[in-house]
Amino acid sequence: MGLAAATSDRERRDLVTHQAMDETCLIRFVAGPDGAVVPDLARKLPGRGMWVAADRASIETAAKKNLFSRSAKAPLKAPADLADTVESLLVRRCLDQLGLARREGVLISGFEKCAAAIRIGAAAWLIEASDGASDGRGKLLNLARHQATQVCGAFSADDLSLALGLENAIHAVLLAGGRADRWGQEASRLAGFRPLRPPEWGPHEGPGGGSGSDEDPGSGP
Repeated sequence: MGLAAATSDRERRDLVTHQAMDETCLIRFVAGPDGAVVPDLARKLPGRGMWVAADRASIETAAKKNLFSRSAKAPLKAPADLADTVESLLVRRCLDQLGLARREGVLISGFEKCAAAIRIGAAAWLIEASDGASDGRGKLLNLARHQATQVCGAFSADDLSLALGLENAIHAVLLAGGRADRWGQEASRLAGFRPLRPPEWGPHEGPGGGSGSDEDPGSGP
């Protein structure tokens, strides 16, 4: 059973705000055998779960105010870099799912293929390397905006290339379907730690700037 199905319509209480929230908006933690606070992003580790909203500020607050110990009614050690650890785990989960999506045939790469998928409304997510050239990215972002395709630019070209098993991966599209829905939940949690759309990207990027990648469109349409 996938994460989306397993957590649908289930709510837990956030340690920081005490508000009931859907599990998909939270990070589960458990107490490790050594008294450490352990993130459980897959929600599979044994033990009583402690739930915190999926954003950096909430996790830092929970650690600073010793809320994990209060919840567990036992002394627990929350490392100072707990939020960084959660971010790294979320990045790995997102990238691993992209690799799985490519093996399943529901992720495509390359400028022309991505543009075609967006034009016909088959693209759930446009995934752009954060450090790719602005010319091809701007064209695909314009297409995505007109088709209401969601956009993620949270990963570098090296990250995407390694995850997808490709050389110099710049543009990718995750096709609509169950895999895209599950990936979207992970991406939504990651957005609490890093922007899905880098702030340096312009809202209306047009042609310009060198490419350096055979996936970029150059003088394409």
